[in-house]
Amino acid sequence: MVTSALHPDRLLPADPGTRQIARELYGSVQGLPIISPHGHVPPEWLAQDTPFKDPTSLLLSPDHYIFRMLHAAGVPLAELGVGGAELDEAGARRAWAHLCEHWHLFLGTPVRYWLEDELVGIFGFTQTLSAKTADASYDRIAEVIAGDNFRPRALMDQFDISVLATTDDPCDDLRHHAALAADDTFDRRVLPTFRPDKYLEPGRTDFADLVARLAEVSGEDTGSYAGYVRALENRRRYFVEHGAVSSDHSHADVVTLTLEESEASRIYDGALAGTATEEETTALRRHMLVEMARMATEDGLVMTLHPGSYRNHHEPTLEAHGPDTGHDIPIQMEFTRGLQPLLSRFGTVEQFRLILFTLDETVFSREIAPLAGFYPSVYAGAPWWFLDAPEAIGRYRSAVTDTIGFYRTSGFIDDTRAFCSIPARHDMSRRLDSGFLARLVADHRLREEDAHQIATDLVTTIPSAAFNLSRGSAS
Repeated sequence: MVTSALHPDRLLPADPGTRQIARELYGSVQGLPIISPHGHVPPEWLAQDTPFKDPTSLLLSPDHYIFRMLHAAGVPLAELGVGGAELDEAGARRAWAHLCEHWHLFLGTPVRYWLEDELVGIFGFTQTLSAKTADASYDRIAEVIAGDNFRPRALMDQFDISVLATTDDPCDDLRHHAALAADDTFDRRVLPTFRPDKYLEPGRTDFADLVARLAEVSGEDTGSYAGYVRALENRRRYFVEHGAVSSDHSHADVVTLTLEESEASRIYDGALAGTATEEETTALRRHMLVEMARMATEDGLVMTLHPGSYRNHHEPTLEAHGPDTGHDIPIQMEFTRGLQPLLSRFGTVEQFRLILFTLDETVFSREIAPLAGFYPSVYAGAPWWFLDAPEAIGRYRSAVTDTIGFYRTSGFIDDTRAFCSIPARHDMSRRLDSGFLARLVADHRLREEDAHQIATDLVTTIPSAAFNLSRGSAS
């Protein structure tokens, strides 16, 4: 069976009059450059411009949306190249065949929507994936990615990605970012993002080893709490010098508190010695989140919070394949009380900026939008991860717009390791926002000229403002 071409009106409203308005709105933003201020594409792909190896390692193995569904259907993760496992040619074909044989499981999901967009729009493959087309689709993709015009840098141009942020360990030397910044032939912005989560978790069994490494790269003595704080400040400055505009934080909660320095120092010493209690290490972690906000008021890094995930839910999978292998599960979240100590100190500080993301969509209208509707520093982050689906994105717009409109939101976040899905994801967002705006126009709640301005701003000035992308843009 051969699929029809992708429908030009996909995701647009069904009502003919509203759809026409949405078509015009979408047409005005369809070709605008992509700003991707939060994602997980490895910077070495671009610095080294290394050809992609095979369809599986490009499209399947990095994409937890895909492999977790296949795992739920009984396909072992070891057969999918998950967790950095290397597959030979035969293994890569078998993994791709698993996807094709289970293609029906993805009906109605955003994963299928994105992949069909990629298969047709990027690879020119118009047959439905199935056991019968597994080899043909694999061969077609392999043929395309073998060309020089499909190397990572060429794709940055083809996809028109103007800004791409990566997610980086505080101890990373950022040599790939430095190489890209120094390359006069590369005119796209690839920004590091400071991700200190594990260095702010004193309850980890490897915490002493982590802060020892922090001492090595910062030149600060992390044997004391004061030195530990200086080391984090040092690494943040290093990231700023290499173009970073944000820090990224994900913990079990966003409860915040401020400890006396003597108490923080006492708990820190106990954490290094392995004698601190769980209650004490949790308190220090919550204190350090406030310290991250304090540092942000000084170095200007935008602070993004995305709590609400029970990490590594299945211990055997963690042991076999490591973290980020598809078994992080959303949990209920609370922001209003938890962030009150942090926002009381920094919520109205001019230089501070805080973007709140969630996996618990019940807090969009109840907590996140009201916080963003008062505090100048707070922005409502876009739906992401389990919520970056068409219906959830629509619910988000309905939930927050009444309280904060459009200009206190972050712009779309693709949050992906699957490089080729970036244009499909951003295109989906533009279509959905065009539909949402079109309905407001059709209801005579918004003038059409205002809707056009908002549609453009949602993909240009809004993410640029939220992530302070004007900072360092000339460097």
